[in-house]
Amino acid sequence: SHNNKGRKPDHQLTQTYHRIVKSINIMGLLQQPTIILGLFTLTLTALSSSEAWITPSNSKLPVATRFSTATTTKLSSVTTPATTEYAKPERYTTDHPNNNVPPHIAALVGRGLHTKPAHPIGIIRSKIQEYFASLPEDYKLFDAEDPIVTTTQCFDDLRIPPDHPGRSPSDTYYITDDTLLRTHTSAHQSQHLRDGFDCFLCAGDVYRRDEIDSSHYPAFHQLEAVKLFDPEVVKG
Repeated sequence: SHNNKGRKPDHQLTQTYHRIVKSINIMGLLQQPTIILGLFTLTLTALSSSEAWITPSNSKLPVATRFSTATTTKLSSVTTPATTEYAKPERYTTDHPNNNVPPHIAALVGRGLHTKPAHPIGIIRSKIQEYFASLPEDYKLFDAEDPIVTTTQCFDDLRIPPDHPGRSPSDTYYITDDTLLRTHTSAHQSQHLRDGFDCFLCAGDVYRRDEIDSSHYPAFHQLEAVKLFDPEVVKG
């Protein structure tokens, strides 16, 4: 349950964290010569449902740091509103006739789990960011963007066709006919590219109307990296 503030993580969630840490060699994964627009998407469904992550005093779990221009010379943050500004359920449960955001989903928005230093999502996010901070390129970090996006941002700009099932109200949380809770952090790509950024990271919470089971939860997190390459450099 997401309503577990002040409680220690249960045994299954603890095991999930250790499996992630042991099974993902992040540095090895990121060093593969993969050249695509969206390099990585980090989806942590099970961990996203835990609002509070309380570790024992003798824990050896790594502690993540919040990245900004003050903490690294290679990875800089772009100023965006604090995620607490998004923790207002009334923003998402409007009177629009086609609004399908239930109160329990609206209450999940704005928790900023990916920015919490001791939360597993924040820890893994920091490890990925450490790698990108080591690269010669100046990757900008966007990690506190408004979760409300337009259908143009979320679908049209990504060439998702009008009849794609992902656009259906059965799959997506709509606020109005033209605005919704982002279903992926890729919804911000087109705006950043238009603003002139050619290499950046997007991290944040995303929402889909999935049925809850062992591998699905309506709120989860993604982290993706985007880099534009000179065609002359990557041509075969």
